[in-house]
Amino acid sequence: MKTTDVLIIGGGVAGLSTALRISRKHKVLLLAKASKEGSNSWFAQGGVAAVITNKPEDIEKHVKDTLVAGDGLCNEKIVRIVVEEGPKRIQELIQLGAEFDKTAEGKYSLGKEGGHSEPRILHYKDQTGKLITETLWNAVQNSPNITILDHYEVIELITQHHLGIFVDKHYPDIECYGVYALNKQTGKVEKFLAKTTVLATGGLGNVYSITTNPPGATGDGIAMAFRAKARIANMEFVQFHPTALYDPNEKPAFLITEALRGKGAILRSFQTKTRFMPKYHPLAELAPRDVVARAIDTEMKKDGSDYVFLDATHLDPEMLKEEFPTIYKKCLEKGIDITKDYIPVSPAAHYACGGIDVDEYSQSSIKYLFAVGECSHTGLHGANRLASNSLLEALVFGHRAGTKINELLNNKIDFNVKIPEWNDKGTQYPEEWILISHNKKEVQQIMTNYVGIVRSQARLKRAENRIRFIMEETEAFYKKTTVSSELSELRNIITNAYLISYSARKRKESRGLHYRTDYPEKMEYIYNTYL
Repeated sequence: MKTTDVLIIGGGVAGLSTALRISRKHKVLLLAKASKEGSNSWFAQGGVAAVITNKPEDIEKHVKDTLVAGDGLCNEKIVRIVVEEGPKRIQELIQLGAEFDKTAEGKYSLGKEGGHSEPRILHYKDQTGKLITETLWNAVQNSPNITILDHYEVIELITQHHLGIFVDKHYPDIECYGVYALNKQTGKVEKFLAKTTVLATGGLGNVYSITTNPPGATGDGIAMAFRAKARIANMEFVQFHPTALYDPNEKPAFLITEALRGKGAILRSFQTKTRFMPKYHPLAELAPRDVVARAIDTEMKKDGSDYVFLDATHLDPEMLKEEFPTIYKKCLEKGIDITKDYIPVSPAAHYACGGIDVDEYSQSSIKYLFAVGECSHTGLHGANRLASNSLLEALVFGHRAGTKINELLNNKIDFNVKIPEWNDKGTQYPEEWILISHNKKEVQQIMTNYVGIVRSQARLKRAENRIRFIMEETEAFYKKTTVSSELSELRNIITNAYLISYSARKRKESRGLHYRTDYPEKMEYIYNTYL
């Protein structure tokens, strides 16, 4: 058993920024599923949106762009918090050593992406996530109050349920005491107790068969919080990035950042090679992501093709090589010279706008449990995330969560409870792993085919019924099987798939990322989907 003041699950930008804020006053233990290179944050290419001019009119423009992208479902109070506090968090990051790209005149080179009315994206080439993650990681490693244990996979949140008390959503004052986590190197499940626990577990892209997310993005935090009876919100809103490099044999799908379209790259159809985005939206290639993804999906269905083309051949070749070195190198490995050749692209699951419902300080509905970053639902993104707002959200809410946790710990909260050790008596290692691999592939195919960019009642009902059956089958298998990373991830993927399909079926309208052919219009009133 290990104990700590604060336990943080996740080593991306959200987890690291939270840890730094708390460590000024308290001890922090951070459990990471993999190395820093395995987080979603590491793979973020485009940049981080922030108003560094501090002009009130520029703040208002960022607020408006976020609200428009969110299609009426954003919490404006939260939007203003993030946009107004964001520049302070960026300055702190710069003070820690983050060096964003600058112009020849020494000013920050600001990019413009889909849905943005002004250039406000700070970036470091096409490796912004890597820059921010490494900056925070270095600062965390220099903090004597932070201990990092990697290659730990959290299996379950510890609540009153583990004291033999029946806990459901109506149980008053559910409390989190820590977690059970699988040491992936020893294969043993260990108990970690904490006064406060923070979930910063990232996304759920691997619920789908095609995603830009790394393999570890299996929605662990959301699934565990749901099983612990936390409130979950707006799971139907899954953002598909419009432009992932088309290669059915490569996972994860390689992201072609929106910043390339911000520089002037255009989309062309597979058959005629003609530009098509102007007929779908006045902003053309820089329309919000839901619009661009649906347009590409429509063009692909029209042509019977698996991809469309992204054309950057009219842009300055040296600029492409200098500002997009990762994309240039990756495409060259595939035999594509982006300065001369069209890039085959198709949409891929990218970002979850829903998640664990939290307040303005990232507190969940469970006492002493916080959620930060992509696994949380703050109300910032609404029905569709504005490009490059996610890293900003992680930085702002990491700081806010840390501030609130410092206040709570000053009250010397102490849990005098006797938590049992992990009990796996009567379980055994499976003789065949095919059930796990088969169920994973089947769920991913169901979600891609029936709960993807375009949905309908018939598709959603079929998906929900099939996923419910697979869930019951997997739970029966789980109860008699020694836990493993693969089995835990399968449970989480299935749980998230069910939450997404169920929430999508409940929302009988088309809004933002959620488009239904049988309900193509928006409802007059706006609501959140709570689970």
